[in-house]
This record gives sequence, C-alpha cells and structure tokens, in this order.
Amino acid sequence: MSKIGNISFIAIDWGTSNLRVWGMDQQGNVVSTIDNGKGMSSLMPCEFEPYLMNLIENWLNEEEGAPFPIIICGMAGAKNGWKEAAYLEVPCPPINQDKIIHVKTKNKRISVSIVPGIMQISPPDVMRGEETQIAGYFSKNPNFDGVICLPGTHTKWVHLSAGEIVSFRTFMTGEIFLSLSEHSILKNSVDSENFDQTSFLEAFEDIYSSPALLSSKLFQIRALDLLEKVAAKSLKSKLSGYLVGAELAGAKNYWLGQKIVIIGNDDLSILYKKALEKLGLDATIENTKEVTLNGLRKVYFGGNNL
Repeated sequence: MSKIGNISFIAIDWGTSNLRVWGMDQQGNVVSTIDNGKGMSSLMPCEFEPYLMNLIENWLNEEEGAPFPIIICGMAGAKNGWKEAAYLEVPCPPINQDKIIHVKTKNKRISVSIVPGIMQISPPDVMRGEETQIAGYFSKNPNFDGVICLPGTHTKWVHLSAGEIVSFRTFMTGEIFLSLSEHSILKNSVDSENFDQTSFLEAFEDIYSSPALLSSKLFQIRALDLLEKVAAKSLKSKLSGYLVGAELAGAKNYWLGQKIVIIGNDDLSILYKKALEKLGLDATIENTKEVTLNGLRKVYFGGNNL
C-alpha cells in the first residue's frame, strides 16, 4: 500500500461530464481530493487508464508491490466507458459485491474495480452512480423504507424497501431546463444568474394542478417578457417551477404516502424540498458527496449486499 499521505485506497465517482477522485486512508477518511477531472464523454476507453494514472501518480509507490485498490462508480462502467459493468436488475440491493467487475490494467501497481449500475425492464429505465449513493444512504439508515429523490440533469425517484431498490423512474427535468434556457426561443427571456424562489413556487403550484398545459405555460414565459417586461430572474425561476411541477405531478405514485429523502446539491435539493412542502410533504436532505463516499467505503471494506 502507498504510504504517501497515508492513502490506502482511492474512491472515484466518474460521471459523464465530471470526475471526482478521493484519496482515502485505511479508516476511510479523505486525505486528498481531485474534483476537476474529465468526465466519461471526454475520453475513449483506451484513455481512461493513462488519464487516471497521470492524476494519481504521486499517490502511488514507485515500485510494484501489492496492487493499489481503486473503487469506481458512475459512467466509467457504461458501454462507452472504461469497461462495461453489466446492470443489475431490480428488485435488487443497490450494490452486490459479487457483481462488481475488475478491470485488467496495463499498470500492475493498481487494481481497479467498477460498481455496476441498475436497470429496470418495465418501464424501461437505467441508473449509474446513483446506486452507490443509495448504498451510502443505506449504510447509515439500513431500515429505511420509502423513496429517495436524486435531483439533477436526469432526476430519479427510487422506491426502496427491505434493503432493495424496488423500482425507479427517471425524469429529464434538468436537461430540459438547460436545453430550453440555452437553445430555445426562451433563452434571452431567462438569461439571468439570479433566482426568485417566490416565482418558482408560484409556477410550481400553477402547473402541478394542470400539467397538460406545460407547453402552453412555457410559451407564456416568452410572452411575459415581450408584453410585460417581467425580469429575467423571475422568468428563469418560472421555467424551473413549471418543469419541477410537471415532474412531481408525474412522480406522484412514488412520493404519495412515503418517507422522502433528497440526495443532491444544496440549491437544487432545497428547491425540491420547498416544492414538496407546498404539497404538504416533508423531506430530509442528504449531501451527495457524503453518501457517495459512504457507498464507495462500503465496497472497499466489504459486505456482499450493500
């Protein structure tokens, strides 16, 4: 094992656009961090190993010895990633130690393992990376029975029971927001760095009661800009509120009557929590980084079903 900085293993969350790398000590504490690396979409399969080695070279021993353990979750295990890690099918535990794949590397100083994603046949759906966050939440809350919401580019609602992922559904809310705000007729109307929570919640309540009118409400954003000169900050917030409102209307069979946990970045998680409160629901928020690290720790320290 490496003695440099007391790092004993490396934990990695390798997403489509981003890469986060943590050097961990033998107790599972973070010793060093790299959080600005290239995501899966920027690399060919043959480029993953040399790119990673360049990042972590100073964490490793110069001489060959016992291979240095590296645990990876996320898109590195996708079909176009480093090596495909076949999906587990629901219902299943978020991580099964026996199904983790091992990557044959040119450099003998490292031992790379990739956590598989999860698939659902009906309705068809997939996840990669979120299963590790769910395992991390389970590691601290083993008896949880309810729903986890993971807001982001592709927001997921996941039903959990008896330590397993029972079912899940993905909503492209974040990606639709980016597309409309950057590439549609609305882009100039919503061009603001600021956010108005009141406008968000008003739009959320408006569309939640009539989600079939989403397309019409979206064009009203443009009309409000042209006819009433409503501030871009308010219109951007309305766009977000309309999209989240339509999502929560579609996800009702997941959250209705359930305990709800939100795992995501602070700002977006707070918006989802506020929206759920408008529906008379309470939700707790968990930090993405911490639950991801907890899931990767569980892989390293063992346990068959996590």
